[in-house]
Amino acid sequence: MRPCNFVLGISVTIALLAGCAGVSPPEPPSGAQQNVAVGAGRPADAVPQWAAARSWVAPEAKGEDLIYISDLLGQVVDIYTYGHGNKLVGTLTGFFNPEGLCVDNAGNVWVTNDTSQGVHQITEYAHGGTSPMQNLINPNGNVNGCSVDQKTGDLAVTNFWGPTEGAGGVSIYHHGSGNPTSYTDANIHYYYYCGYDAKGNLFVDGLDSGSNFGFAEIPRGGKAFKDIALNQTIYLPGGVQWDGKYMAVGDQVAVKHNFTSTIYQFSISGNVATEVGLTVLTGSKQVAQFWIPKFGRNQKNPEGTTLIGPNQNGANTLFWSYPAGGSPTKTISGETYPMGATISLATKQP
Repeated sequence: MRPCNFVLGISVTIALLAGCAGVSPPEPPSGAQQNVAVGAGRPADAVPQWAAARSWVAPEAKGEDLIYISDLLGQVVDIYTYGHGNKLVGTLTGFFNPEGLCVDNAGNVWVTNDTSQGVHQITEYAHGGTSPMQNLINPNGNVNGCSVDQKTGDLAVTNFWGPTEGAGGVSIYHHGSGNPTSYTDANIHYYYYCGYDAKGNLFVDGLDSGSNFGFAEIPRGGKAFKDIALNQTIYLPGGVQWDGKYMAVGDQVAVKHNFTSTIYQFSISGNVATEVGLTVLTGSKQVAQFWIPKFGRNQKNPEGTTLIGPNQNGANTLFWSYPAGGSPTKTISGETYPMGATISLATKQP
């Protein structure tokens, strides 16, 4: 099996976007905070000529917990309330290829984006903000997924492939700034998603050059990958996230579950990951990067009870009970090709 997320997400997408550039964005609601985000914090040659739409956010948004959803074909990141009917309260614009989303301990949201000029960047926004706080340029190739170590603030970004379309890798920005340190694994060619656990260990999934699944870890403080064997077959790598107890790893097209996206929970010891459970996302059509909200509420290692999945080919974002899965419990509609999701909290939970 070839890395079809690449074929659809990059090659076909860029071709399709050529016909979307003239679409006029909706006007922001009356009273909304507005900002011409194009070029803010970016080098001049990284600004697409067509990206002239305004970012906006409703005044009440900053006081709400917010869901951020990246829309690859819509070339935006939409912002919804987490609760209160999942109301659309903002849209971030100025992107060409927005994909991965992640959030730090302060509620700042990171967006990975490859521009039409081939510049690879990761842009940071404050909770409910429209102006980029900073824009990191990535020299190591196409940017896909991201994750933030909640203890150190280190930002990890997967490079699906390298700058000359060779093997990709992982770029880590110390404290989420400066120039990245690059890490590669000889057994992974295409790097999909990554996730830190509660101890600061970083886990990454991907495919080798023969399209065989690969999974690896950079231990906290480590300088190199170590490969990890899974006792489960994954066909197309999906998201990687710590769920509060186990490492959750997605398969976008789980063959044994009728090609329905499935999340597996693994207990990891040394170089072995043992499946301890699974979550079948009934009704999904290729969920790549999912998000499992974990709010503290005085628990040492709170476990998520909800899973949010951008449903790429279904043009919506679905909610499931976690880890039960089954039929969706809620739907957000309005995206064209949703790819990533994350949640930013209005106030830090205890």
